[in-house]
Amino acid sequence: MNKILITGGTGSFGGMAVKHLLADPKTERVVVFSRDELKQHVMRSEYKQDVESKRLDFIVGDIRDKEAVDNALCNIDVVFHAAALKQVPTGEFFPMEMLRTNVMGTHNVIEAARKNGVQKLVFLSTDKAVYPINVLGFTKALAEKLVMSHSRTSAEPIFCTVRYGNVMASRGSVIPLFVDQILHGKPLTITHSGMTRFMLTLEDAMGLVLLAIEKGEQGDLFVRKAPATTIGNVANALVDIFEVKNEIKEIGIRAGEKLHETLVAAGDLSRAVDLGDFYRIPGATGDYDTFYSEGVAKQIPTDFTSENARQLTLAETKEMLLALPYIQEALRDK
Repeated sequence: MNKILITGGTGSFGGMAVKHLLADPKTERVVVFSRDELKQHVMRSEYKQDVESKRLDFIVGDIRDKEAVDNALCNIDVVFHAAALKQVPTGEFFPMEMLRTNVMGTHNVIEAARKNGVQKLVFLSTDKAVYPINVLGFTKALAEKLVMSHSRTSAEPIFCTVRYGNVMASRGSVIPLFVDQILHGKPLTITHSGMTRFMLTLEDAMGLVLLAIEKGEQGDLFVRKAPATTIGNVANALVDIFEVKNEIKEIGIRAGEKLHETLVAAGDLSRAVDLGDFYRIPGATGDYDTFYSEGVAKQIPTDFTSENARQLTLAETKEMLLALPYIQEALRDK
């Protein structure tokens, strides 16, 4: 894993990945491919020494642009494909924009990886791709299927997928919203106090990707057995952490939201290999005819959801939140 390109490399995951990869002396070169020139400029300044030594490079481009992606992946060993439109409301109001980025953009990255001799591509997906009810989920599910379909016919690259739930304090997520409401003395607007979500850190997400790099075989899907908590717990924990008395106000479940998320569907779970803290779901094998003539499971277990995952208590939720650099910084600045 010497030369790595990260699509969407200026996002929350990209920032963590760049930091981790540059800390590894075996990393020869990291390329950040993204649309946001301002975030690239900020990252250039942060990693000035690595930019000057040519270990870190930047390309402004959009995964919708097939030629730009093709050029960017030249002389790259590994691709972390994180670029996507990720906000649920964006998809509900602009579904074609999300389709062009999340599906057609993924197709462009896959084709460029095959053309340029990339060794491994890891696609970052979301729990919303399982039993999707919103455009984000539908497009991520279709992108997962694109990756899987190419894994059936590809010797190289090796195509793997990682799927995870909410990354705490990532851009556009609920924790920054709650913190902003706390700091401005506003009510914390929660959809439903009993709504559950998986909880993991950016470090957890990075670990999942590294697991796919190390152990991933053609078509594999990796999932972390993340714990879950209620939105009510998150809101109450933050109120306790910041020692405030902001009202917590329920506004109702919004269009395109589930009460509970599913990380692994029962059918996939029946084929999963238990790796302790992770599940590895092997890629589908066989040709077109085999797909119809041979089953893959004799028994179907229960889905792995944010409702039946290990539930964090309020105290545990508070402990996880307090460990986040984002929360520590917000506490210093309040």
